[in-house]
Amino acid sequence: MSQPDASAPTRRSRRGGSAARRAAAETSAPIVPYITRNIPYYEVLDEEGLSLIESNADTLLEEIGIEFRDDPEALQIWKDAGAEVDGERVRFPRGMCRQIIQTSAPREYTHHARNPERSVRIGGKHTAFAPGYGSPFVYDQDQGRRYATLQDFENLIKLTYLSPSLHISGGTICEPVDLPVNKRHFDMIYSHIKYSDKCFMGSVTAPERAEDTIEMVKILFGDDYIDPESGRPKTVTTSLINANSPMTFDATMLGAAKVYARNNQACIITPFILAGAMSPVTVAGTAAQTLAEALAGMAFVQLVNPGAPVVLGSFASSISMQSGAPTFGTPEPALVLYIMAALARRLGVPFRSGGSLSASKLADAQAAYESVNTLLPTALAGVNFVLHTTGWLEGGLTMGYEKFVMDADQAGMMEVMLKGVDLSENGQALDAIREVGPGNHFLGCSHTQANFKTAFYRSPLADNNSFEQWVSEGGKDQVQRANQRWKQMLADYQTPALDPAVDEALCDYIARRKESFPDSNV
Repeated sequence: MSQPDASAPTRRSRRGGSAARRAAAETSAPIVPYITRNIPYYEVLDEEGLSLIESNADTLLEEIGIEFRDDPEALQIWKDAGAEVDGERVRFPRGMCRQIIQTSAPREYTHHARNPERSVRIGGKHTAFAPGYGSPFVYDQDQGRRYATLQDFENLIKLTYLSPSLHISGGTICEPVDLPVNKRHFDMIYSHIKYSDKCFMGSVTAPERAEDTIEMVKILFGDDYIDPESGRPKTVTTSLINANSPMTFDATMLGAAKVYARNNQACIITPFILAGAMSPVTVAGTAAQTLAEALAGMAFVQLVNPGAPVVLGSFASSISMQSGAPTFGTPEPALVLYIMAALARRLGVPFRSGGSLSASKLADAQAAYESVNTLLPTALAGVNFVLHTTGWLEGGLTMGYEKFVMDADQAGMMEVMLKGVDLSENGQALDAIREVGPGNHFLGCSHTQANFKTAFYRSPLADNNSFEQWVSEGGKDQVQRANQRWKQMLADYQTPALDPAVDEALCDYIARRKESFPDSNV
């Protein structure tokens, strides 16, 4: 484990004026561990259309099937369940996968955090935001684009911890390429535990790395790891299992899925699709293929351990038909997202998708409009587990520091929107209207005075001052203000308390495991 960056002191620095007041308000705000929506879902297909997609998915599963590669155990599990196994190809009787899932998969589950106040409810009308995932590069205004390090990984966890609109610490926020591939998962999981007390995701890059995650969370939760009512392990990780689209699961993902399922940890089964390359170019075709792949993966998890939490994942975007490059924020992926959210509700499982996706290399206007064109459908559709909420640049290759805090600001706005309209007596504000009457203003009335601190979302980044005041304060644009903000957040960061005995036990486990095998970049 690396030491904290000396350039990002952990003690709170002195600040005055509006910045100090804003920081105090953020620090004293109550913890909201996840969002509960109070607005309707936005639907793009009626019953007939959704039934057609479901029927087409069953046709794909029955006629074409799914390949489960390099995993004889997985093939035997399917054969024992009654599927047709031909080599590594598995074909399923119509409705088989759906029936398996609906028999045992929970509609909702609790992802437990080491701080119980931050445990997250996944599914139903709940939404939880998590940062980006998997980027080998990072970018900031000062140093530009570069390979990510463990220090970057730790910094991004700290920024996530300090962002009220992010509810889950995430997983591989960036790849710390300064560490060996086969050992970096130890430092990554430890960093999530050490530098945040929010929920986090486990390692999936090899089955043994998933096993290490399980051993570390057992140390972390101790006697609280087993639920006394069910006798099963509490769900303390929700980890990403990607299908190798089209229509394939590989041994790495299957191995990690089996480890997590057998330990009652949640698996997000996500077909990762760039339409036109990994699925048909049409919305309906992509949705049917996504559903077929996800059904097979979720049913497999239920066969491994009935009742283990599963999440229907969908990552579908488009490509440029001229260059083949991925594109984001376009209308067609938004339509797929809306359809898949509705299909997940019909199936009765939580749904993962969305985020703030962009192909832009910088936190510029392209990044802004592409990101909001993904994030707004995410909120309206009813996504439960939102990965890639913050930081995503260059189609996921880069995690941007400035974009991270800009995206977190937008996520805060989505949270307010999802809460819906306050129809309480205070929300109706009839007393205010009576008090002010015709021809006067509301600025000084008692209702405004009582509500002004929380009446509207207050962006920590947007500048709404006059031109003259903006110039007098340096004439900074949004990116420059974001650059200042993430640096100040890291300067203000304080590590959440962790039992020293638990910390010592985790470090001892990591040291012993690292010494037991040589470094490798495979």
